[in-house]
Amino acid sequence: MSISENLDIDIKKAMLAKDKIRLSALRAIRAAFLIEKTKQGSSGSISDEKAIGIINKLYKQRIEAQKIYIDQNRQDLANEENSQAQVLQEFLPKQIAADELEKELKILINDIGATSMADMGKVMAKAMAIYKGKADGSLISRTVKDLLG
Repeated sequence: MSISENLDIDIKKAMLAKDKIRLSALRAIRAAFLIEKTKQGSSGSISDEKAIGIINKLYKQRIEAQKIYIDQNRQDLANEENSQAQVLQEFLPKQIAADELEKELKILINDIGATSMADMGKVMAKAMAIYKGKADGSLISRTVKDLLG
């Protein structure tokens, strides 16, 4: 079943359970999908890969909003953003652990033959292609810098 089909089922379940926070997060996904489907030049459907990208963007927005609310001492709103982020995370692929990522990036760097920061572009291009959706880009970048630096 595609992510879009699973989303519709989950929305119905959240409505029946009267889970307002989950329903709000799921409706945000549906709205983002609708915007993407109706974009000019769009095919009118969303692949699972594109759906994961959209959900990942929404997830990052929730995390940033949570940080802002914490800085402004609004714990109630921060908790809501955190709850919605957890719902969004259910639709994302499992993230690779930092230590596992470091091991795999060491192997990748050896395979490419990178030895200095001048080779970072080559390593990042390959790493982002391999770990897209599986690891955060900033974590990949930071790890590559540490390994090459």
